[in-house]
Amino acid sequence: MSLANSKRQFRFVKEHKSLTEVLMDHELASLGDSYINFVYSLTLSAKTGKPSGAKVKGDVLAEAVRTAKLRDFLPSRMSRHALADAAEALVVYAWLQRRMSVEESAAMIAGGKDTAEGMVKLLSAAMKRTTFP
Repeated sequence: MSLANSKRQFRFVKEHKSLTEVLMDHELASLGDSYINFVYSLTLSAKTGKPSGAKVKGDVLAEAVRTAKLRDFLPSRMSRHALADAAEALVVYAWLQRRMSVEESAAMIAGGKDTAEGMVKLLSAAMKRTTFP
């Protein structure tokens, strides 16, 4: 069976029971780091008209987690790095669930007045679109 025809596109991703489980998944965060940087690079490439490879700063993601009201779903006393990981895990989980496309993700980032606002839009949409059993 091809990946495109299977009900769950990526079988390596376990179903999470809650938003907190997704946000705390370190393996998802690892994949999400690459996904967010790729989408951000696409956004910059479209804006400048030339290919770009860029990374989103962890501080920007950590602040976006707070602004998007995701902090309430996380344990207290988390580092900025851990908050950035949570953002990365959520966004890639929404994509893996087919709730958000790469193109939509890039458009949300581009739709902000700056990168931080764009990331808030992306995180808010990912939170609203992600489903749990």
